Amino acid sequence: MSHSAGQDSYSVGQVAGFAGVTVRTLHHYDDIGLLVPSGRSHAGHRRYGDADLDRLQQILFYRELGFPLDEVAALLDDPETDPRAHLRRQHELLTARIEKLQKMAEAVEHAMEARTMGINLTPEERFEVFGDKDPEQYAEEAEQRWGGTEAYAESQRRAARYTKADWKRLQAEVDDWSERYATLVTAGQPATAGAAMDLAEEHRLHIDRWFYACSYEMHVCLAGMYVSDERFKAFYDSMAPGLAEHLRDAILANASRHTS
Repeated sequence: MSHSAGQDSYSVGQVAGFAGVTVRTLHHYDDIGLLVPSGRSHAGHRRYGDADLDRLQQILFYRELGFPLDEVAALLDDPETDPRAHLRRQHELLTARIEKLQKMAEAVEHAMEARTMGINLTPEERFEVFGDKDPEQYAEEAEQRWGGTEAYAESQRRAARYTKADWKRLQAEVDDWSERYATLVTAGQPATAGAAMDLAEEHRLHIDRWFYACSYEMHVCLAGMYVSDERFKAFYDSMAPGLAEHLRDAILANASRHTS
């Protein structure tokens, strides 16, 4: 049934504005029979009703998920599928897309941290998020490294605001701390010495200031990673032999004196 050109129908320009698509796109959808407006004005102009808007929303959902136009048409015109089934299918597809994007965001975070720490990722690690490896393996590592997605989210929010000058200042802080900690280790200072624990606290505050809230519990988790992860261990040990384990012990001692 055709709509009359009244309050219950919309022009092609209005619909384009609602949906964020071009008028040309709507004309194309009409030409190929994917979205034929249910009415025409007295002058012959396209008029879209609520049912047309519903169909357009479905079309754009599927297009956003990468479906070709002919497949979209086949899905929407399938007499066996009701609107609720479309919504369920789209929810499943969107959930899968969200999980994929979250893993991609985690991979970017991993690369950012590795770059800051001067660690080169392997080719496999660079492209792991795009491959067919066990997705849970990366999720477990991410959880182990950062203690949950909130740390990722906070790090991402902060890093997005940083300028080139901010990154240079961050790196200068890392370089200055590294030199002082290496001097301490070379001089034979024990990890439980006040100077070592003070530098461990400075390390925690650097993470807290630049990346995400780093509690003593989080810092202790990171300390374990600095020894167990060969890349981080090599990074710290390159400053001075044995520095990774020394730092781990200093972080544990520092956490103990602040939380006991």
